[in-house]
Amino acid sequence: MPESRHNYLPVLGLVVVVLSVVGSAIMLVNAKHQSRQLFVRLELLKEARDRLQVDWGRLKLEQSTLATHGRVEAIVRERLSMVDPHAQEIILVSAEEAD
Repeated sequence: MPESRHNYLPVLGLVVVVLSVVGSAIMLVNAKHQSRQLFVRLELLKEARDRLQVDWGRLKLEQSTLATHGRVEAIVRERLSMVDPHAQEIILVSAEEAD
């Protein structure tokens, strides 16, 4: 009986090695698949970032165009009928008087 037990040890060792190799191969394939999925997601996020940066630049340019002093002054004069005050209407207040 003890002799038959020794006959199964090499076979058992071989089975363990084969299962280990198959298991590591499956884990390697899974890791590669996840890596590819993450790379695709990264590329999509980079594209989205680039689009947002282009939009941000366009919006900053639009904001600077809309906020120019001449444009704001023209809108104020047109819509609110505001005019420059006459010299006699201007009152200067010093910092000492404001306290």
